[in-house]
Amino acid sequence: MKNYYVYILASKKNGTLYIGMTNNLAERIYQHKTDIIEGFSKKYQVHNLVYFEHFGDVSSAINREKQLKKWNRQWKINLIEKENPRWNDLFEYL
Repeated sequence: MKNYYVYILASKKNGTLYIGMTNNLAERIYQHKTDIIEGFSKKYQVHNLVYFEHFGDVSSAINREKQLKKWNRQWKINLIEKENPRWNDLFEYL
C-alpha cells in the first residue's frame, strides 16, 4: 500500500500558509525547508510543517488537497489549531 500526504506549511503562527500533497512527506518537507524547490514556499519562506493528513490512495489525497485549497483562511487556521494549537514544526517528529 502506498502512502500519500496532504500537508500545510506556515511561515509562522498565523502567517503565510502553503498546502501541498506528496508521497514522501519527510523528503518533500526537507526540500521546502532547504529551498531546493523554486516557487511559493521559497519566495515567502513558508517552511514549518504545522499539519498533515495520511491517505492510502492518491485520489483521496488529491481531492483533499483541492478541498483544503478552496477553504477560507480561518477554516485552515481552525484545522491547524485543533491538532497543533502551538503551531509546532512537526518535521522533527517525522
